[in-house]
Amino acid sequence: MTEHRSGTLPWRGRGRKRRRDEVPLLVFMTDAARTPDPQETLRRLAPGTVVIFRHYEVPDRAALGRRLAALARRRGLVFVVAGDRRLAFRLRADGLHLPEDMTRRRHRFAPAGDPWPVSAAAHDEAGARRAARAGADAILLSPVFPTASHPGRPALGVRRLAAVCRAVRVPVLALGGIGPATVRRVLAAGAGGIAGIGGLPHLCRDPFGLRHGPWR
Repeated sequence: MTEHRSGTLPWRGRGRKRRRDEVPLLVFMTDAARTPDPQETLRRLAPGTVVIFRHYEVPDRAALGRRLAALARRRGLVFVVAGDRRLAFRLRADGLHLPEDMTRRRHRFAPAGDPWPVSAAAHDEAGARRAARAGADAILLSPVFPTASHPGRPALGVRRLAAVCRAVRVPVLALGGIGPATVRRVLAAGAGGIAGIGGLPHLCRDPFGLRHGPWR
């Protein structure tokens, strides 16, 4: 696993929750439909941002992954592969991300002896507790607010996000509808960071002033 000067919450602290005075974790998730050119987005992300490479169904996913992994290393980003342990090894990834349906069988898809942190998706408190019991180093909880990624799915809202943050001992990252009007609310609710899938202008070049220097 590559050690990054900027550091990250789970990727340096292995499940340690963020202190109030620490800079939150930022996560960009690629998506074949909503971010067809992920390389362009990676060029805009601030160093230290975590990139979760999804693009599950694209032809020759490995080739795209190699290009993105190389770009991430040049840009000082943390490159994480979603749902494919073998590909994560081939790309020398910094971590592995498990969709929610894989979390139930975490030790099949992500054995405990692997040399990297593992994040997991969850969509409610029960899913977050399950991910925590499975040993996830971070949990991406969604949708916190209405989002195009989950059309028709009821949003959890800030109160339920706060309840999940209290219920589990690992960092919870807020995903879904996070924007200028909501980012501070989710951080105040206890989220260890924010994640997004779309164009993510709010994750690019730190327009909200979330970064105040190198992460410790």
